[in-house]
Amino acid sequence: MNDLFLRACHRKPVERTPVWMMRQAGRYLPEYRAVRSKVDFLTLCKTPELAAEVTAQPVNRLDVDAAIAFSDILLLPEAMGMELVVDESKGGPRFPKPLRSAKDIEGLRTPDPEAELGFVMETIRRARKELADRVPVIGFSGSPWTLAAYMFQGNGTKDFRTARQLVYDAPHDVHLLLEKLRHSVTDYLNAQIDAGAHAVQLFDSWGGLLSKDKFKEFSLQYSESVISGLRRNGTPVIVFSRGCGHSLRELAATGADVIGLDWTTDIGEARHLLGNAVALQGNLDPHALYAHPSRIREEVNCILAKFGRGTGHVFNLGHGMLPDVPVEHAKAVVDAVREESVKYH
Repeated sequence: MNDLFLRACHRKPVERTPVWMMRQAGRYLPEYRAVRSKVDFLTLCKTPELAAEVTAQPVNRLDVDAAIAFSDILLLPEAMGMELVVDESKGGPRFPKPLRSAKDIEGLRTPDPEAELGFVMETIRRARKELADRVPVIGFSGSPWTLAAYMFQGNGTKDFRTARQLVYDAPHDVHLLLEKLRHSVTDYLNAQIDAGAHAVQLFDSWGGLLSKDKFKEFSLQYSESVISGLRRNGTPVIVFSRGCGHSLRELAATGADVIGLDWTTDIGEARHLLGNAVALQGNLDPHALYAHPSRIREEVNCILAKFGRGTGHVFNLGHGMLPDVPVEHAKAVVDAVREESVKYH
């Protein structure tokens, strides 16, 4: 197996910097669109044969150093008892009946991952076979706070007004939900590890909506609790909290092996601040992929230079791949990392 990604996560020597990209399996790939033309999004997520095929597509097309299991973070709240619908013409996944009271929260269950989300575990197992273990397969979940934000709001928005209002008006209810999610996310990620995920990532995509104090209270402590409850057995854990460069030391203290950085954080400054305590993942601005490939290479070089010599860097985007990026521009990122990073090792 190409284990560059795993070695970098554990800050072990590597010949070059490994690279993969969040949302690397998606609409920008024609082979993904071909699969999606036959099935709707939720059917794709819940059909392991197809989800494993899609998981492998960016490895085959881009030659990245890791695959991430194709799924969606909102499948866990669905398994907890919420109705989930996907209408891409109306903004994608949403919960028609968002949580509005303590009674709603108390009615949620803590699902058995193999029984109610077994298709995710089967996707991981099939992806390993599809890829013939050429590269590691990453499992993932939304963080408790990020899942709570969607469950209170009902859909993705720019400001998650309802969820943020409840932080102030009904903090007890928010903590009640977060406590349930802490157990559910921990069980879910443990099941993915047991199914063969080589690494797992906790996506705290909306941690940056909170002030630093509220981030610590409503997001960080629950992510830390999830991480402490994982049966890791050497499985690296990545935590990605978008918009939370104000709390890098605190994120490094969660027990995660790797801290994902968004594009607003200087990776050189982050490395100087954290030293070798954790590996760093990131952090090219996804919008840079619209630029000419020569400019993409310059931006890749800039990030590699800022991180500097040594191991402990997994190259990635500072958030997910955008759906209309040209495939050749995504390949330009991978090629640039492969060719330019050798001088730092």
